[in-house]
This record gives sequence, structure tokens and C-alpha cells, in this order.
Amino acid sequence: IHLRSRVKHERKTHSGLNMVDIQDVRAIWWTLKRAEKDDLEHVFRKYATVQHNGEWFMTHEDFVCRYLGLVNQRGNTKTIELFAGLADTTKRKLISFTEFRMFEGLLCSPDAVNRVAFKLFDVGNSGTVTFADFEKVVSSTVIHKNSPFDFDSPLLKQYFGEDKIHSLNYLELCQLLQSVPTEHGRQAFSRLDPAKTGMIDALQFVQIMGQIRGFRMSPYVHDNLLSVAGGSPARKVSYPYFKAFNQLLGNLDLLEHIVTSAVASDQTKPVTQDQIMRQAERFSQITPLQINLMFQLCNLERGAGTMTLQDFHRLMTSSPQYKTLLAKPPTNTSGTKVPEHHGQTQSTLMHIAEGVYRFALGSLAGATGATAVYPIDLVKTRLQNQRGSLAGEIMYKNSVDCFKKVVRNEGFFGLYRGLLPQLVGVAPEKAIKLTMNDTLRQALRGKDEPKLALWKEIIAGSCAGGSQVMFTNPLEIVKIRLQVAGEMADTARVGAVQVVKELGFMGLYKGSSACFLRDIPFSGIYFPVYAHMKTLTADQNGYNRPSTLFVSAFTAGVPAAALVTPADVIKTRLQVKARKGQQTYSGIVDCAQKVWQAEGGRAFWKGAPARVFRSSPQFGVTLLTYEMLQRLFNVDFKTKATTPLPLDTSQVELCSPDHIGGYRHARSIFGHVESRYGLVFPRDTDVSSSPVSPLPHEMEPVT
Repeated sequence: IHLRSRVKHERKTHSGLNMVDIQDVRAIWWTLKRAEKDDLEHVFRKYATVQHNGEWFMTHEDFVCRYLGLVNQRGNTKTIELFAGLADTTKRKLISFTEFRMFEGLLCSPDAVNRVAFKLFDVGNSGTVTFADFEKVVSSTVIHKNSPFDFDSPLLKQYFGEDKIHSLNYLELCQLLQSVPTEHGRQAFSRLDPAKTGMIDALQFVQIMGQIRGFRMSPYVHDNLLSVAGGSPARKVSYPYFKAFNQLLGNLDLLEHIVTSAVASDQTKPVTQDQIMRQAERFSQITPLQINLMFQLCNLERGAGTMTLQDFHRLMTSSPQYKTLLAKPPTNTSGTKVPEHHGQTQSTLMHIAEGVYRFALGSLAGATGATAVYPIDLVKTRLQNQRGSLAGEIMYKNSVDCFKKVVRNEGFFGLYRGLLPQLVGVAPEKAIKLTMNDTLRQALRGKDEPKLALWKEIIAGSCAGGSQVMFTNPLEIVKIRLQVAGEMADTARVGAVQVVKELGFMGLYKGSSACFLRDIPFSGIYFPVYAHMKTLTADQNGYNRPSTLFVSAFTAGVPAAALVTPADVIKTRLQVKARKGQQTYSGIVDCAQKVWQAEGGRAFWKGAPARVFRSSPQFGVTLLTYEMLQRLFNVDFKTKATTPLPLDTSQVELCSPDHIGGYRHARSIFGHVESRYGLVFPRDTDVSSSPVSPLPHEMEPVT
């Protein structure tokens, strides 16, 4: 409720980039759901080692070392005390279950990173931070030991006052912490520039960056510091260059958003510096010098004057654990949530059950789509079957005229003649087509091919279209004969069974060559267009909502349906039973020649608008219905999620099964506190002055 009210407030007071989307609320709720009290108490009791007056407590080592795994049990005792103080609000060296649960709630807050940072400085648990508290915590960091921070700086006097007696609340401290890394860099630069020339040597630049920004640099950036500083120890680095480089490292998350927007969901697409400049114009934090430095780093190996999203990711050091906190739930390409089952696989029985489940949903969705547009399909068929002005034959001027005359002469349900065989055939038709397309796309994709080539997409779609003819041809011929059966006023009512008996088994495949002629190019056009439309309409993480899927499916159906109309006209003429006096055809070529001679080229495009308005919404309705059915009948088959998460899950740290609720993200949040604000604390008793990474994300999980 609080988050929804925030959304309403933000929408009233802000616009554009600052607007909070309701999906953000859903994402936060999904990822930060609190643990059940009984489950949390069971975990607490497992790690608590001290009992007093019948109540169990965790020691600081139990909480920080054994449970969270933030520090080795033989690690730095001051760091252990500092981290444990976040939960130990009574400061009695013991943590009760109440305190343990309160801290879990804090980790679930939307601003957990800033809240944890504030509690680190709120040593006395008073709700405010004094200058002494600030000095004590910063002095404990590895970065301060590498490059001492001047606590008599004008920045701190502006926040704590000239006499340093002012205390900072939560909001004020967060604002200060944003400025501290910049101030620390300025101080380090000034110490190496005693003559105040505004320049330092390239080696001094490498030294400073290693001391105060080692936690922010990826191995790639660290290895190429000298190259980006000019390539020679004799080169000079100016203060604007130094400051821009530091700001670049601090703005990597924002720059990732900018680069992602520039590549438009295609991570392999190269972009130029001008394209990035245009995307960055909206963000005052990003300067041209920062973008120039970014391109220098990305082009050290490529040398192409362009960069891709993969190139940019080499600059990033922050592991994705905390990003997954605020990322959308894992979804498949259709936009529906994928359940998390790490390492689980399906039994044969469950695999069969899931297949039946998906077949059933696909059948219902296909039937819904076919029913929704069936009147349009009937109008299309009647128009395509017109062969001239013969006596006794009902003629139609256009689609609207045909619709009106069908309703007037046959009633409303006359629009649904032949629907039953259509519904019977829809399920296997859709199942075969979709399965064949997906299977061939996977088989044709090379190991090192990030994106399937267009010609391979066309082959996969065409084969999928050809594979469905064994079902679609009998379905189509029965449906068409029922659809045109009501054209003559004196015609007796015809049923599907009667049509099948009249045709026989071989007759059901009459006109199959024309069906191939239509379905192969249709699917060869439809599936590639659909795949590319999904890419264009996906969000920055590459995921589609139901609305974008509907738009993609609808749009793909337009060219596919329109361009194969001539083949559909020929197929209709071959499959409809000719009445007395009507033209007959012996095959595809014969039909095409006679239609051309008798009716002209325009006859091949009869019913094209009706076909487009039938196929496009049918595919859109079918896919949308399928998604809604998946949400309504959400069945968990214990399947391992095969769709990639929004971020590289191979780098996400393993955590103990006992890390539940907010504690599931505890190590990630601590790591983000250190990487965002430079609060890198020593883990070992013997601390060297060499650059130290923040909280080791690859630390072995607690067992």
C-alpha cells in the first residue's frame, strides 16, 4: 500500500524519467517478500549458541561469520563487531530473535542499501550520526588506510558545522555519503600535486585509482589504466580527466541504462559515440568527457570506433546480486513469470503432465482465436469462391456486402458454418507448427551465434508451415465446403460428417499442393517478422508483456496473410466442390491459368483484406488468450527455468538455504554498500595497504 501511494504521488508530481511504474512495485514485492516468523525462528535457533533465562541468543560471531558468512571466524574482530552492531541494537554483544527479525525487515525495505549504510555509522543507535561516529567508521576502512581521508576538510565542516557538533539524520548522511568518494579523490590528487599545477603523472594516476577506486574497477579497467591514461608513464593526467574518470566509474549503472537504450534490446548491435551522446542528453550527470573515456576503454581491443553492450559490461565490477533485487521477476519471452527451481529437473511423468497442460492451454487459446475471427474467415472464403455471374448464384460486391447478405439469408449463426472442424483441427495444427519452428530455430543456431540469421529464421518458419499441412488440409477442405454450402438458397443443410464421407480419405487431401504453396511462405514470413517485432517491442531487459506480444503477433500477420493471398485463392478454388455450370480445375497451374484468363489478375487478391483482418487478430487473440490462461491456471511442474534471468546468473553468488526473506539478499546488500560508498572494511586481522575488493561476492556459502 505504501509503495502504491508512492506511485500515485510520483505520477502527480513528476513526469518522464522520474515516474514510478506499477511494475516496479510488483518487482519490489516479488523480490523483497519477508520470511514467515516460524521459518525465521527455526533458522535463528539453528545458529544461536547462547542461552540465558530460557531465551536463545546469537553471538556476534554466530551472526556475522557462521550465519551471514560476511567475515571468516578468524577475521578482523573490529569488522565483525561493526557488522554485528547492525542487528545488536542493545549493544550487549548478543542478538535476540526479536533483533534478528527486525534486521530481516530492514533488509526488505526498498532503500535497504542506504538503511544499512546509515546503521553502520549510527554506532550509538541514537538515530543520528555524529562527527565522531563518522570518523570512527571511515577510519576503519581499507581505503582510508591506503589513502588517509582529511577529516578537517571543508566538506565535513559544511555538514557537521565548523565546530563539528551537528548530528546528521538518515537523509542528511545519505547525501553526505554521495559526496565523500569525490572529496576523497580530490584530496588524493592534491597530495600528489603539491605545486598545484592541476596535473599528475600517469603512474600517479594509476596509483591513486588503485588506492581509492580499486573496489570500483573491473579487472579489465584495472589492467588498462595506464593505456587509458595515455599509454606512457611520462604522460600527464589533468584534474578534469581524473575527475571524469572517477565519475565514469560512479555512473556505470546509469551508463548501462543509456547504452541499453541505444542498442534497443539487441546486445550485439554496435553503437557509435554520437548515438550514446544523444541518449545521454537527458542526464545531466553524464558529461561528454565521461562518454569519451568510456569509448576509449571499450575500443582498446576493438579499435572500431563503435561499442556493444558486451564491450560495456567489461567495465562493470558490481556483481548482479543486488540488481536482481530490483529486477523484474524472471520471465519467458511471453512475459509470464517463471518459477524458481534451482537445479530441479522433471520426472518423466511430470514432463508428460506439462506437455498435456500446454497442449490443453494451446487448444483453448487456438479455439478462442479461431472463434473470434471465424465470421471474417467465412466472408473471405465466399469472396474467393466467386467464379462469375452465374444464374442463381448469390454475388457479393465486397466484404461488408457479403457479411450483410449472409446474416440476412442464413441468420447470425450462418457466419459460423464449418466452425466445428476448425476447432477440432486447431490444436494439433498449432502444436506442430510452434514446436517445429522452435526446434528448428534451436537446431540451426550455431554455438557462437548470438542471433539467428534471417535466412535460418525463414527456413525454420517455412518447415513449420509445411509440417502442419497434414492437419490443415483436411480441416480446410471440410471447413470451406461447409462455409460455401449456404450460398444457394435451395441447398439442403450439409454437416461435417456428410462432407467427410463424400470426400473419403484421399479426398481430404485434395488441393494439398496448394495448401503447401500457401502455408510454407506464410510461416516463412510470419515467424521471422514475429521474432523481430518481439525484439523491437521488448523492454530494455528483453522481455515482452502481453500487450506487446499482441502487437507483435498482429503486426506479423499482416504481411504474411496478404502476400500469400493468391495461393489461398487457388487452394479455395481447388477444394470447393464446383456446382453445375461452374468452372472446374485440374491442378494449381490449370487453376491459375483459368482464373487469369476469365477474371484477370485482380481475382488472385480477392478476399485479401478479409484474410488480413482474419489472420492478424486471430494470432493476436490466440497468444493473448494463451498468456491469460497461463496466469489463471498457473501450475508448477517443478521445471528448471530455462529462460535466462535479466542478468547473468552465472555470477550470482550461492547463499545458504538458511538465508530466507531479507537475509537472502544480505550479502548482496553489504557488497553494494561497500561498492557504492567505498566502505571497504578489512576482513583479515593483518591488513595490507594494497587495493582490496569489497565484500567477496564469490565467498563460499555458509553450510
